[in-house]
Amino acid sequence: MKINSNMQALIAQNVLRTNEEKNAASTEKLSSGFKINHAKDSPAGMAVSNRMNAQIKSLYKAKDNASNAVNVVQTADGALTEVHNMLQRMNELGVKASTGTLTTSDREAIQKEVDALRKEIDRIAKDSEYNTQNLLGGEQQMKGYIMDNGLTDKIKVVDYDVDFPKGEYTLNLSDHEKPTLMIDGVDVPNLKSIVSENDNRIIATLNDGSKLTFSYDGADHPAAIKVDITGIGGMKIQVGTKTGQEIQVVIPKMDPVTIGIGDIDMRTEEGARKSLEDIRDAIEYVSSARSGLGAYQNRLESTVASLAETTENLEQSYSTVKDVDMAEEMVDYTKLQVLVQAGTSMLAQANEQPQQALQLLQ
Repeated sequence: MKINSNMQALIAQNVLRTNEEKNAASTEKLSSGFKINHAKDSPAGMAVSNRMNAQIKSLYKAKDNASNAVNVVQTADGALTEVHNMLQRMNELGVKASTGTLTTSDREAIQKEVDALRKEIDRIAKDSEYNTQNLLGGEQQMKGYIMDNGLTDKIKVVDYDVDFPKGEYTLNLSDHEKPTLMIDGVDVPNLKSIVSENDNRIIATLNDGSKLTFSYDGADHPAAIKVDITGIGGMKIQVGTKTGQEIQVVIPKMDPVTIGIGDIDMRTEEGARKSLEDIRDAIEYVSSARSGLGAYQNRLESTVASLAETTENLEQSYSTVKDVDMAEEMVDYTKLQVLVQAGTSMLAQANEQPQQALQLLQ
């Protein structure tokens, strides 16, 4: 019998300490709901779960971005609904002013209403905002630049589709009825048509439907106009967790001059009849813009649904790696509780054994 080294007590103490540490870890898992609370619990699992968690949080924000973009599109479309209604009213007034039964004073009264409607369209273009950002004033359209400073007041890039090839173009208007367009010194690939409309608008259309639109004063017909299509513009919506995962929402400018009703005059019968063509083209322009907004909204809503589905699947995978199985962990916790209690009891009995040596000394 030895009293300096109580091996039974040391063994019981080591086992008790191990079980107490396991019990503490089990208590932490049950309290937090996570089976990985420290890197030591699972180094690989911790790395995987952290990456997943960062991606999940980013996808939630991306879904919010797409939802906000839907609101932007709806706001712009709501404003264009009123523009459309006013154009329809102007069309009615144009038809009315085109008849020979009206007097000059009648047409003057019609012109006053037309001017008021035009001013309201201009106000809507300037004042339609979302989060202080103007939507219809041209800030959200693609930007292109005329590289000859002497022509910037006469010829402008009105708008172009996101998919239109970027680069340096050469526009030739020497024959304004048959304009030509080249890029980097060669013919534009897949160019379906380039036409001059109403002597103040040039529209180039590719085979895929992408368009590039110019406006010009119609007086001069210069050749070799250098144009830079940069790909800058529009409202870029981040819909993913990486750079470049974005949707570019483009909303064309909608002021009276851009849509082609900046100078309509119904004070004469001839002017009223000419205005019908301008108003018809404006209605088509606005309808095309609204059609584009509808396509954006459908795409963004699909993006929201896709992000929600992706997030749900990632949450499930994250839960598999990170979350603790409460039922399974409770079984371990109960077992460890019993072992700790048993170990405490055994340690107490092992510590009593050296006292038996006193009986030998009596």
